[in-house]
Amino acid sequence: MLTEIRIEALGAISAAVGEFDRGLTVLTGETGTGKTMVVTGLHLLGGARADANRVRSGAERAVVEGRFTTADLDDAVVAQLDEMLEASGGERDEDGSVIALRSVSRDGPSRAYLGGRSVPAKSLGDFTTELLTLHGQNDQLRLMRPEEQRGALDRFAATAPKLERYRKLRDAWLTARRDLIDRRNRARELAQEADRLKFALNEIDTVDPQPGEDDALVADILRLSELDTLREAVATARAALSGELDDVDGGSAADSLGRARAALESTDDAALQALAGQVGQALTVVADA
Repeated sequence: MLTEIRIEALGAISAAVGEFDRGLTVLTGETGTGKTMVVTGLHLLGGARADANRVRSGAERAVVEGRFTTADLDDAVVAQLDEMLEASGGERDEDGSVIALRSVSRDGPSRAYLGGRSVPAKSLGDFTTELLTLHGQNDQLRLMRPEEQRGALDRFAATAPKLERYRKLRDAWLTARRDLIDRRNRARELAQEADRLKFALNEIDTVDPQPGEDDALVADILRLSELDTLREAVATARAALSGELDDVDGGSAADSLGRARAALESTDDAALQALAGQVGQALTVVADA
């Protein structure tokens, strides 16, 4: 039940505190004294949508705080409320009561708190629905909710222990079901990963890489990157040997061989370096002749 309500800057109410006990409490007053704002505050504690126009003129925000006790509720209901409180991270007060609070800013945003922790307004309403009931013209729609109808039937049948056991078993089943789904998804992912790895291994087997092949590939890449230079060196060596170069025209065979060797040695290509060695040997033979 609601044992205390504190309202600040809500409509006609600047600041007010109301304390309630078992039995009937009547709030009376003339028109404009704030009776409607008390009901509005109760609606806010019940998770209703906040209206920034309700903030009192001159104030930045309106605050409604309610203190609830669960001492007179069924054990099953108390367990359900404790579960919601724990899920939100809230705590009971020192006397065992629970503090619920709504703050409405003039700029529009509103905040809801349960047990000292910020929660969505709907979560606050779900918690207080067992503790707070508003009666009015066309306002009592609580019995229209399926969960309320089910709760009334369970209480009438006195099935609270069975209901609690059912909830525990259902939670265990849901946990096992989620675990099974996760395991199946993981197995599917592992199978897909195995297929990808198998495909990659087949590709590697098709390529059939050999030891030292990387060095050969690097050499081929370097050779291709200097293709124009290599062609020029070969063309120069060929022209020198055939006597087509102007600067060796009419020169000796040794001059032609020397120019050809120099052209081949100007590159870092291993094949041309080998040819340069052979040309050098020919040059030695010619020089000794």
